[in-house]
Amino acid sequence: MSANDSSLSAFLDTAVAAARKAGEAIREGFYQTKCVEHKGQVDLVTETDKACEDIVFGLLKQHYPNHKFIGEETVAASGTFELTDEPTWIVDPIDGTTNFVHGFPYVCVSIGLTIGKVPTVGVVYNPIMEELFTAIHGKGAFLNGNPIKVSSQAELITSLLVAEDVPNHDKPIVDAMTNGINSMLPKVRSIRMLGSCALDLCGVACGRVDLFYLTGFGGPWDVAGGAVIVTEAGGCIFDPSGKDFDLISRRVAASNPHLKEAFIKALQEINC
Repeated sequence: MSANDSSLSAFLDTAVAAARKAGEAIREGFYQTKCVEHKGQVDLVTETDKACEDIVFGLLKQHYPNHKFIGEETVAASGTFELTDEPTWIVDPIDGTTNFVHGFPYVCVSIGLTIGKVPTVGVVYNPIMEELFTAIHGKGAFLNGNPIKVSSQAELITSLLVAEDVPNHDKPIVDAMTNGINSMLPKVRSIRMLGSCALDLCGVACGRVDLFYLTGFGGPWDVAGGAVIVTEAGGCIFDPSGKDFDLISRRVAASNPHLKEAFIKALQEINC
């Protein structure tokens, strides 16, 4: 299915409305005592996660009942999902759940629409910091309505890298992650770990950070919204190995075009 400009704009408007509505629930829950369950040993899920997914899907399904839907909490409950060529909304109701639980304001709702498996519309909204990132394929990327672009940084050694730990704290996985960080540290100016894959991608898109990589994250809901925002801001999104980005591989890297080749080489050296 192809979608014309007016329908893509309508999709974006609906996604923004859904994100803002879910953002109200996030903002309300952020300052209250949290009711928390454990998804895994460290990964957390809150009542607000589930409520936000219901809010987003409720509004989207009202407008687009024939579209497909993939959500983090829905998949957590069923254990499966399938990405087809049909228009598919992929939602992370709260990316940065650990931040949410701890009152660290790097929290967002992420909504991506794929058409033909290609990320086509992206909305990432941080309601605590009041930052709304949006993009439509071929139409540019925006922060609170203002155009954004990736940085013009051209050397790794003067670049800011954002990386993340992963919820699985088994020793071999932790060792692989920390060895990678140790290897990257001398190659870049500094490293940040901020706790939200979607917002990390948006950070690359608006030039706050220059480099980002992550492997073994939850699923396509972490990257579906941010992927189109990065590319529309003039950035590159790819597999850390240097191969093409695969939405369902649970592997992602992003940078500006100047840094891509050197970044891939550095990532290959740590067998990422």
